[in-house]
Amino acid sequence: MNPSNDTQLANEIVSVLPLGALRLCSEEGDTISYMVRSRSLKLRSIVFVREALRHLLRDPARAVKIEYLKRGLLRSAIGSDEYRYPRSRVRARLIA
Repeated sequence: MNPSNDTQLANEIVSVLPLGALRLCSEEGDTISYMVRSRSLKLRSIVFVREALRHLLRDPARAVKIEYLKRGLLRSAIGSDEYRYPRSRVRARLIA
């Protein structure tokens, strides 16, 4: 699978946030990380695990799941410091 596909998917998900508030920090290794700079948002960092994004790309229901992730990111933006996909407990199942 093309490595940029997971980066494009991450960019699609974070596109729901104000453009000037995001900065791609790292897309090396196993994660894609963004820094969020906005006084109106509590959110400060976004981390995507590449393997989870690749799994999502192969999922037949990916369009619905991507919309769900976008809504979750918007909710997290006002109430959490960090948004992580997948969540820690889900990630543990993927690794095991």
